Amino acid sequence: MKIYITAIIKSKPEYTAEVMRVLENMVAQTRQETACIQYDLHRSIDDKNLFVFYEIWESQQGLNLHNEQPYIQEFGRLADEKLQEKPSIYLLEKI
Repeated sequence: MKIYITAIIKSKPEYTAEVMRVLENMVAQTRQETACIQYDLHRSIDDKNLFVFYEIWESQQGLNLHNEQPYIQEFGRLADEKLQEKPSIYLLEKI
């Protein structure tokens, strides 16, 4: 079963450039993963500190493997210090 994800990330203003670099690296690396169908990063027009991922995964197993990757772990390490709040992650199914 495919898994759809929307993730909302808000960086602290002083770290926005660094957070964006990490997120862009995640996009480049993730799109090479076998289970990744779609992995798009968006940035708010009104709030340059707000980023939104839209993702589609082949399976939960593929998503689990994705979450173990070093570039995802790197993001997790910066989250506490450089984000305004914990990311909001929504696991969805298509209706």
